[in-house]
Amino acid sequence: MSRTKGPDFATPVRRILIAVMVLLLAALFLFWRIDSPRAERMRVAMIDAIVPRMEWALVPVTRVSEMVAGFQSYARLHQQNQELRRELQRMSAWKEAAVQLEQENSKLLALNNVRIDPALTSVTGMVMVDSGSAFRQSVLLNVGSRDGVIEGWAVMDGLGLAGRIAGVGRSTSRVVLLTDPSSRLPVVVQPTGERALLTGDNTALPLLEFIESSDNVRPGDRVVTSGDGGVFPAGLLVGQVAQGSDGRMRLLMAADYGRLEFLRVLRSHPAEAVADSAAVVRGGQAGPIGPQLPDSPVEAARGTDPLDTGTLQ
Repeated sequence: MSRTKGPDFATPVRRILIAVMVLLLAALFLFWRIDSPRAERMRVAMIDAIVPRMEWALVPVTRVSEMVAGFQSYARLHQQNQELRRELQRMSAWKEAAVQLEQENSKLLALNNVRIDPALTSVTGMVMVDSGSAFRQSVLLNVGSRDGVIEGWAVMDGLGLAGRIAGVGRSTSRVVLLTDPSSRLPVVVQPTGERALLTGDNTALPLLEFIESSDNVRPGDRVVTSGDGGVFPAGLLVGQVAQGSDGRMRLLMAADYGRLEFLRVLRSHPAEAVADSAAVVRGGQAGPIGPQLPDSPVEAARGTDPLDTGTLQ
């Protein structure tokens, strides 16, 4: 048996309900738009009656809105944290640059505070290359012949003597350090005044050799240049006496070889050479105390031999 399909009541009822709902919403919209004191009182009464009973429905919405606000706050905090990290990295770089500038400034101030002979002038150069090796201890400066640098001049850092100019180019010059095996420097040990020879041996503590009286030399004694040979000016600080592990006298250098960045080249001028040796006054005849001086410039020009015992005419 085939079943007959009954009449469809759902569709008309659904349409009627939708139409009624639309009419109610339209009426509520129009009522809400009415600008009347009576309508306003009715609206306030409806809100007071409905909203408190709908708090349970607003709780999830409130929680969700709070969660969204919290996530947004965390996102802002994360962004600010990233910005702070980047700024901290930039500040660390600036700090490192400031520390380097402070070190360079302190070294330059140390160079300016070194007390040397007022007759000595200097030119300051920056160390470009350190060519220290097992066979040579030297550095390269960015000053040369265009700055008036001459081979053989003494070179100091902010504390003491570091070496000498061994090669000069137009814009660069090479400095052989006192620790180089080819370095030989006559020095004086203070306060005893013992003379010695500072010899480089490619170590941080060069040797003190040929000491006049080693018994008078003690560790901690101050060592300065002697000026012998006219190579270096006298009185430049070199270091302090130290006793090596082998028992030999060595020198603790005043110059900081571990951080040579700026060096001062001293303009030392050699003593004036005698051009006419015949113009030097020579001794005359032997007197009762010593050689007798000539009585007149004619005899000085004639050059009377002090050993001549001939009688005067």
